[in-house]
Amino acid sequence: MLQSFVRSSRAVRSKSSANAALMASHLRRVAQQRDKQAFRELFETFGPRVKALLMRQGADVTMAEDIAQETLLTVWRKAHLFAEDKGSVSTWIFTIARNLRIDRLRRQVVWQRWSEENYEGECDDLLPDELVSRRQESEQIARVLATLPEEQVAVVRLSYVDGLSHLEIADQLKLPLGTVKSRMRLAYQKVRSALEGLR
Repeated sequence: MLQSFVRSSRAVRSKSSANAALMASHLRRVAQQRDKQAFRELFETFGPRVKALLMRQGADVTMAEDIAQETLLTVWRKAHLFAEDKGSVSTWIFTIARNLRIDRLRRQVVWQRWSEENYEGECDDLLPDELVSRRQESEQIARVLATLPEEQVAVVRLSYVDGLSHLEIADQLKLPLGTVKSRMRLAYQKVRSALEGLR
């Protein structure tokens, strides 16, 4: 029985190593040749795994799907940055997903502070100094939003006031998903820069 277990363990390790080598090969083909079939293999392999990981970490289905898609698009764009000597393909991809989720959560904190409904609900729990700081942040965000192009304000409101996902916003505004994400990112960068000026 022990020999059978050892053989089974070796077979699993061998299969895992072969799969890791195959994924690294796919990623090299994406980096060097922009190989769409290789990317499809990566997408079908890691898309569901990234989504499952994010949901285990507390993301809802919509956020997990959005970030999983963004993760694989980042893989397509930045495949040339992968270094095999620094880790496996799976580690690299899951790190991208983790960083994107952290960034998404940070954005939510910023926009939630701007949301009047959220702001009013927390007032009673804040100390005087915190209340002043929160009010200053809210006012600063409002000032920045007033300077943004309407196209950027629209996606911000749909996302953080109406609660729509990026895909739903793209569908409602009849825009490519990448355009929605780009507008959201530009708006967030301006607001974050303004808030850093208060500290």
